[in-house]
Amino acid sequence: MSPKLPWKIRLLLSTLNFVTDLCRRSNGTINRGLMSLIDFKSPPSENPTNGFQTSDFTVDPSRNLWFRLYIPTTSNNNSSNSLPIIFYFHGGGFGFFAANSKPFDDFCQRLAQEIPSIIISINYRLAPEHKYPCQYEDGFDVLKFIDEENFKHFPQNANLKQCFIAGDSSGGNIAHHVALKACGYKFLKLQVIGLISLQPFFGGEERTESETNLAGAPLITVERTDWMWKAFLPQGSDRDHAAANIFGPNSIDISGLKFPATIVFFGGFDPLQDWQKKYYEGLKRAGKEAYLIEYPNAIHSFYGFPEFPESSLMIKEVSDFMQKQSYK
Repeated sequence: MSPKLPWKIRLLLSTLNFVTDLCRRSNGTINRGLMSLIDFKSPPSENPTNGFQTSDFTVDPSRNLWFRLYIPTTSNNNSSNSLPIIFYFHGGGFGFFAANSKPFDDFCQRLAQEIPSIIISINYRLAPEHKYPCQYEDGFDVLKFIDEENFKHFPQNANLKQCFIAGDSSGGNIAHHVALKACGYKFLKLQVIGLISLQPFFGGEERTESETNLAGAPLITVERTDWMWKAFLPQGSDRDHAAANIFGPNSIDISGLKFPATIVFFGGFDPLQDWQKKYYEGLKRAGKEAYLIEYPNAIHSFYGFPEFPESSLMIKEVSDFMQKQSYK
C-alpha cells in the first residue's frame, strides 16, 4: 500500500531514501561525507526575523552537545507573556541529521510561532559512533543544564513550570526515555508536565501487521529499521531491548512513576503505527494520562510538510494539549 503524494514530495522522499541507503554501509557504519550532500544546515538567526530569533548554545564541547533556542518575537509574545518550553528531539533513526538540519529547523520555527512557545532543540550524539544510551544521556543533561544554569540569553518569560518533552520518530523514542529519567530526578525549578510523541520509533522482535502490509510506504521499511536498531542498540541486543520495545518482555514498569501526560500521533500510512498504538495502550494500562491521534492518510514524517493539512491539524492538537496540561 502506498499513499497518493504530490510528485515533488514523492521525488524528495525518493531522493532521501536513495542517498541514506547509500550512506548505510554493510558493516553498520554511516558514510557521513556522502550524507552531508543532502543534509542542508540552517544557521541561527539571532536578529529577530519572521516573528522569531534563534541562537545556539554549547552544553559540553567534548561531545558536541548543544541546543538551538527558538524565541518568538511577535508583538503578541512580548516579554511579559509567560511561554511554555518544549524540549525537542529530532528524528533520523538515531544516526542521521542534526538540530540545525533544515527540515527540523523549519519545523521548530513553526512550533515556536504557531503555538507559541520557546523551543530548545537538542543536538544529541548519533549512532553508530555513539550507541545507546548516549542519546538519552545527552537529552537529560540539557534538561539539567536549563534547570541549573542562569545564562543571560535565556528568555525571562520562559515558564519552567510548564515544560514539555517532544520528539518525532527516533526523537519520539528519545523523548520517552528522557521523560522516564526525569521521573526519578528532583529538579530545582523545571517541571515536566507533558510528552508530545510524533510517530515515535519503537519496535520489537515481533513483525506487526502494519510493518508487513505497508511495505511500500515512503521512508520506512523493515530492512531500514532493522539496520537502525542494530546501529543503535548495544552489541548483542535484539529488538526486545527496553529501549526499543517499551512495553515488551524487558520493559521497565512505569505504573508507580509520575510519568507526564502523553499525546501520541500516528499516520495511516506509517508502517510503525502498530508499535505507536501499542505504546499508547501500554501507557493506559500503566494508569497514565494518554491521548491517541490518528491521521488516516498521513505518511511517516507528515508533520515536516506544511502543505499537508494534517501538519497544521497536528500543531493545533499539540497547542490544545499543552494548554490543557498548563492550566490544570
